[in-house]
Amino acid sequence: MGRKTTTHVLDGRTLWIPRMTYIGAEMAAAVFRSVGVNAAVVPESDDRTLQLGGLYTSGEECYPEKITLGDFLRIIEADDFDADKTAFFMPTAEGPCRFGQYSPYLRHVLDEMGYGNIPIVSPTSKNSYEGVTQHGGDMVRRLWRGLVAGDMVRKMLLKTRPYETEPGAADRAMEAALRKIVGVAETPGLHGRDHLRALVEALTEAREGFHAVPAQYTRDKPLIGVVGEIFCRLNTFSNNDAVRRIEAHGGEAWLSDIAEWVWYTNWSHRDRLRRTGKRFSLSMVGAHVRDRLQSRDENALAEPFAEDFVGYEEPHDLFRDVLEPGWPYLPADGALGEMALSIGKSIYLYHKGADGIIDISPFSCMNGIVSEAVYHAVAEDHGDMPIRIFYFDDASSNMDRDLDIFMELAAGYRRRKTTRRRYPACFED
Repeated sequence: MGRKTTTHVLDGRTLWIPRMTYIGAEMAAAVFRSVGVNAAVVPESDDRTLQLGGLYTSGEECYPEKITLGDFLRIIEADDFDADKTAFFMPTAEGPCRFGQYSPYLRHVLDEMGYGNIPIVSPTSKNSYEGVTQHGGDMVRRLWRGLVAGDMVRKMLLKTRPYETEPGAADRAMEAALRKIVGVAETPGLHGRDHLRALVEALTEAREGFHAVPAQYTRDKPLIGVVGEIFCRLNTFSNNDAVRRIEAHGGEAWLSDIAEWVWYTNWSHRDRLRRTGKRFSLSMVGAHVRDRLQSRDENALAEPFAEDFVGYEEPHDLFRDVLEPGWPYLPADGALGEMALSIGKSIYLYHKGADGIIDISPFSCMNGIVSEAVYHAVAEDHGDMPIRIFYFDDASSNMDRDLDIFMELAAGYRRRKTTRRRYPACFED
């Protein structure tokens, strides 16, 4: 099959992808390029991001809105900016989270600035990217594969970097791995089994690159689960590089990935169908087929890392492994969004042998506030495992000081806990 053509709205334009996560954004842009859309990731955020974002926000918006808006405005501010050659990618969502207002507000700001001709590509779970390409269904599946492959690379990075003996070697292995999987994702005309096979081969090569990193794997580092609001926990600028700070304090981080959110939206879709009397419907059949295909893809992409991820296994069934254990604290049919995931994933990580949980959320985030209200009960019911929420905005408190205390608590819990973690074979006894 040949290269897909873009729709007229994006023809001749660069589609800018927000940097929710560096790896995930690069993979999403690569998939768009594979179907003829000239897509690029916005440059890494900086102080100018916050200055520009602050000019058009009141302070009531959540921190990720300020960052994504500021990054888009930096594109407009650039010397080579051309409104007729620019488009922005800003997904939207239903529900109580303010994320649903990002795209409408971006539209408002652009119109006020006189750039009403700049398109905003704002996909939802309802339109499956219809209007972006002529083959939306195939693209959605390749986007899923791309995001999962990116999650695998990030997971290998976080498993390797705390133990490297040559500073920077793990990051270099990650960059090499990313280039391999981006190369597959952006290849036009690569579809179906050939596309999946090529990604698996690239990931297998990436694994070997991580294995070549000089490292000494020891069992003395506290394992810290990282949950919370998806943008803030994955975007290193917004959280002041929190994972590296955890590592600098002697810990290893298990960061909740992007796939978790996709599985949650899938579950929410099926739950909504059940609630509206469509338990036995073509829509429900389609939802189950989608889940089966996505699960098959995810298993295939994870296969090269079977030995590496012993003890690091992600939930097999999101409802059974994450949402159901969190139900006594925040029932997922009433507490919608990341709060249900953060609580349930904290319990899941407890059973995987984590020594503490850090929740990363934007200042004033509803999901973070609700989660914080029940973390005490979760900790009390799970061996008093330390759980700490860190809120972030552009005037965040001293995280290093707070981590000093938290990591001491995690070390103490590690000595007394009864739930043990499993380790891959590379770890020394």
